[in-house]
Amino acid sequence: MSDTQGKILKGIGGFYYVNVADTVYECKARGLFRKDGKKPLVGDDVRMEILDEEKRIGNVTELLPRRSELLRPAVANVDQALIIFAMASPDPTLNLLDRFLVMMERSGLPTIVLFNKEDLGSPEYCRHLVEVYRGAGYETLPVSCATGEGVDAVRALLQGRTTTVAGPSGVGKSSLINRLLGDLVMETGAVSEKIDRGRHTTRHSQLLRIAEDTYIMDTPGFSSLEVRGIEKEDLWNYYPEFRPFEPRCRFAQCSHLHEPQCAVRAAVESGEISEERYGNYGLLYREIESRKKY
Repeated sequence: MSDTQGKILKGIGGFYYVNVADTVYECKARGLFRKDGKKPLVGDDVRMEILDEEKRIGNVTELLPRRSELLRPAVANVDQALIIFAMASPDPTLNLLDRFLVMMERSGLPTIVLFNKEDLGSPEYCRHLVEVYRGAGYETLPVSCATGEGVDAVRALLQGRTTTVAGPSGVGKSSLINRLLGDLVMETGAVSEKIDRGRHTTRHSQLLRIAEDTYIMDTPGFSSLEVRGIEKEDLWNYYPEFRPFEPRCRFAQCSHLHEPQCAVRAAVESGEISEERYGNYGLLYREIESRKKY
């Protein structure tokens, strides 16, 4: 029995699949984690003991300190998020995109926005959305996984980082990941055989290595996202484009919805803040306000 360090690639049904020097071990977590109220997450760096080298079986014995943690998706040690929406098939739901961005802002995680299937959507609308989200402060790229357009630029943004990839079903996450993996697809297929338990479900996150010190975390698609843990008075903080204007508002604790001499609303009227983003801010503000009444 030997002791070593690795990284959790996937966790299903109480089993954790730990990568050590490109070898994947099927592990159980020792009971001490349950006793301490700790749960290993995909992306965790861990210490483990190898029980059977031939069968690739081991035990996770220690969770190493996390540098970051997300609740949805539940992952650890990511450096940035890559949120993917499609320009068409399905059409982008910007309210859902903005909810995700709010949660990433709350987590302090830098986020890249990708609009895939640019070849299927209106070029004018694609340019408009890129301008909106770049104007909000996000690295934003149009890409086409079908043609490969923009994929090299994405690869450069991921280099040397662990990135969680998320988006609704059908936007082309798998196509993008396959493009990024390239020659590593066969190697990833071999890893998939080891973690075949539950392989065909989309309910679990999985960490994939695309280059040295470069990982992407594939996560389940989502169709809704409820924003929790944010007070309505603090919501504006999670809209980066609001921040330069908020100090100029006449009233402290301005909701930016109805008060007179609101600098944020004035910025919307002048075109300095996107009307779409501001409209989604209002919807989310009222949703939080309504939830607090019950």
